[in-house]
Amino acid sequence: MNTVSRMLVFLLAMGVCSLVCVAQEKTPEQPTEPPPAESLPAPKAVNVTPEVADSEISTRLTRILKATEWFEAPRVEVQDGVAFLSGTTDDEKYRQWAGDLSRNTQDVVAVVNRIEITQPDLFDLSASYGTVKSILRKSVQSIPIILAALLVLLFTFLAMFIAGHIADFTLLRRFQNKLLRGVVRKGLLLLVFLLGIYLVLQIAGLTRLAATVLGGTGLFGLIVGIAFRDIAENFLASILISMQNPFRYGDLIEVEGIQGFVQRVNTRGTLLMSLDGNHIQIPNAIIYKSKILNFTSNPKVRLDFMVGVGYDVPLNEAQSLAKEILESHPAVLDDPEPTVLVESLGSSTVNLRLYYWIDGHQYSVLKVNSSMMRLVKTKFEEQGFSMPDDAREVIFPQGVPVTMVSAEETEVTTAAPAQKTVRKPARVAGDVQDEETVTEAEGSLASEYNELERQSQQARDPEEDSTDLLSS
Repeated sequence: MNTVSRMLVFLLAMGVCSLVCVAQEKTPEQPTEPPPAESLPAPKAVNVTPEVADSEISTRLTRILKATEWFEAPRVEVQDGVAFLSGTTDDEKYRQWAGDLSRNTQDVVAVVNRIEITQPDLFDLSASYGTVKSILRKSVQSIPIILAALLVLLFTFLAMFIAGHIADFTLLRRFQNKLLRGVVRKGLLLLVFLLGIYLVLQIAGLTRLAATVLGGTGLFGLIVGIAFRDIAENFLASILISMQNPFRYGDLIEVEGIQGFVQRVNTRGTLLMSLDGNHIQIPNAIIYKSKILNFTSNPKVRLDFMVGVGYDVPLNEAQSLAKEILESHPAVLDDPEPTVLVESLGSSTVNLRLYYWIDGHQYSVLKVNSSMMRLVKTKFEEQGFSMPDDAREVIFPQGVPVTMVSAEETEVTTAAPAQKTVRKPARVAGDVQDEETVTEAEGSLASEYNELERQSQQARDPEEDSTDLLSS
């Protein structure tokens, strides 16, 4: 065979090898896009003896593939410089590495890579075992860091405890208000806690997270303040109320038309007991913004009522008598002294307005006013002072029948007026008022607060778990 024939045979062999390689690469077993894996660079060249035999190349490449332990039953056959690779492996990157190794080998002109990729079994958990083993390894390596972080956290709680007690005996002793003391104390403890968390994150190597925690505290507070605006508003209002003390426990106040005795002030609202015995809770923000009418901050309470007498009644005598009644009443204070003033001239009466003061802590406003109006009416009737009603025009369309009475019958009627039996009121046990001052129907003139307080103790507390800010 001449040189030209040899060249034709060699070119034909090369064409066949190229077709086989293309067919091998297009088989459905090979993935079109290999999964990402770490790069395994093949050596640039494998030195063998120049112009070595194909068998020596096969032996050399086979030994290399076996030495890597990446392949199962690796085998390399070389014919006329064409390397045929066979065997199995579990990763595409190993298959590519074997092909690159063969191409870089001396005197290898082409490579036919027939190495197959083995698919793992359906219940193969080797990858999971590897992941678990890696996690366990990292966990064991992290034990010293975890112990150090726990130790710092323990010292943080100990420092919070010590700082709280030191603040109680130094700084917080200057604050008389219970709520304000609690807010300042929690603020100090929060600063110590944030410092401890910062050190823990530093030990764990989370420096950026530690800076984020400290830098994001203000932003977090802003977000929480916006989300819980009403709650924060009531909380701040409770602090201001406890600092200013516009009322105390047991005071009778009126806010937004709601009247009641103060029972408790917590961080959310103020609890009142109305004169009807009902619990009413008003948010502290409304309490702080609204007008507060405190009836018991000044124990002296001024009462007044109006009485009308006829135009035929001497006003001086009526005023003097009314003032005597006011001054003789045991519940009326001498200072300020009571007054009786002419208020208006009505259609049929002259209207007198009686002003007097009582001790609101000791006496009931309603009962004293009732007793006073009853006494004035009785004394005016005894003195013969007329108290007519408003004049009205009455029309009788069919006329009014008139009966004539003889003079003898008139004398008998005038001489023997009808005697009305008046039942004297029973004296209330333990009361200082006389029988004329208070009746059995009115009862004692004492304030209703004691009775309402007793009812409050018997009733279910709607805020059992809350803290009373007025108890400090």
